[in-house]
Amino acid sequence: MSARGVEAAAPRGGAPTPPPDDVDHIVEAWRRERPDLDVAPLHVLSRVSRLARRLDLDRVQAFARHQLEGWEFDVLSALRRAGDPYQLSPGQLIRQTLVTSGTMTNRVDRLERRGLVGRSPDPTDRRGVIVRLTPTGQRTVDDAMADLLDRERDLLAELSAGDRDELAAMLRRLLSPFET
Repeated sequence: MSARGVEAAAPRGGAPTPPPDDVDHIVEAWRRERPDLDVAPLHVLSRVSRLARRLDLDRVQAFARHQLEGWEFDVLSALRRAGDPYQLSPGQLIRQTLVTSGTMTNRVDRLERRGLVGRSPDPTDRRGVIVRLTPTGQRTVDDAMADLLDRERDLLAELSAGDRDELAAMLRRLLSPFET
């Protein structure tokens, strides 16, 4: 193709080059309309954006199957990842889920009404509470996580294990300057 046309990625390990996708067509159109711009970042970041949207849709479906919203999964999974006895302070939950104190209080209230979490006094701070995952909450988050991972494996099925590892390493490198 011409210098301004769609550039296919070089084949890796003898794998055939995939046919052009929507992003290739978008890049080609921008190159045609704005030849003065370097639109090469679109090859990567537009695909990342489209994959993120697909992942969001898959997450909504996986969580809905277990009667969960995304925020509910976030709180329950933070508690589950904490390990036995699956409990955290509200402050720890706030740091892990990046929400405000008022938002977390509302979320814990709603999860408690559903029987997915419980509250108990904090033994180290008589003014504080501990939020703990109930057995129902643990089953719910475990089942939702298994469903989510099945969907994520399907999303990555076109890549070999080595390609997945390489992609994870490259994405980690891109994200690291933004992580705290």
